[in-house]
Amino acid sequence: MRLIALLGNPVEHSLSPRFQNAAIRALGFDAEYRAIRCEASEVPGLIREITSAGGGGNVTLPHKEIAAAAVERATEAVQQTGACNTFWSESGLIHGDNTDIPGFTTALARLLGRSPAGMRVLLIGAGGAARAVAFALAQERASDVVVLNRSLDRARDLADSFSTPATSFSIHQSADLLRGETFDLVVNATSLGLKPGDASPLSPDMEIRPKAAFDLVYRPDETEWVRAWRAEGIPAVDGLEMLLQQGAAAFERWWGVPAPIDAMRAAVAR
Repeated sequence: MRLIALLGNPVEHSLSPRFQNAAIRALGFDAEYRAIRCEASEVPGLIREITSAGGGGNVTLPHKEIAAAAVERATEAVQQTGACNTFWSESGLIHGDNTDIPGFTTALARLLGRSPAGMRVLLIGAGGAARAVAFALAQERASDVVVLNRSLDRARDLADSFSTPATSFSIHQSADLLRGETFDLVVNATSLGLKPGDASPLSPDMEIRPKAAFDLVYRPDETEWVRAWRAEGIPAVDGLEMLLQQGAAAFERWWGVPAPIDAMRAAVAR
């Protein structure tokens, strides 16, 4: 039996085992997907052990940066974002990818009905998740990305890393400076909303009007932020579809075949 593992801390809440095992069963593979709670110091050794036995896996918070340093052959996405969430063995080497990027892009296309090319985007946050979003937006040629983050140094580093001739980045420390401005899209790439009672990443009463909203956080009953935007008549989704799509991209890295996304989505719905 081939082991596919999720490495992180915590991992008990993750939906990945549910939909990845459903995908494995749908295609009749002799494998099992397991969540393994581990400390940062254990990640490189676990990746080596799992891949040496022919397996692979995912890495979730807070170990994605450590995983990026542990793999031997990193994709451009890993190199640019400094984060790895998917690993496997190929030709005797440990490969790593960041499938959060295609996961975000595919989920965003389902929300918008098109790519974000030419759009003005407000990106809240400048951490690892925000870097994946910024990389994806630059790839998709969004025209203008405004980064809202309390730490200007982190926001500046993100902006400098992903600016291109087609996509400009600017930074702000306070939403008050953006009051009255309009955006084609607002993305919450912080962890705010993960716990009930969390402060809102950006309240609709700030008079900042997006045409659509995307929350990377997901909860069983959606996040309060998503519900608030929908109450304003603005299309909004949480991060569940992104989770599924990044999982489907990871599945294809491990097995070399298209992921049974319908089986994965049905498993989450159950």
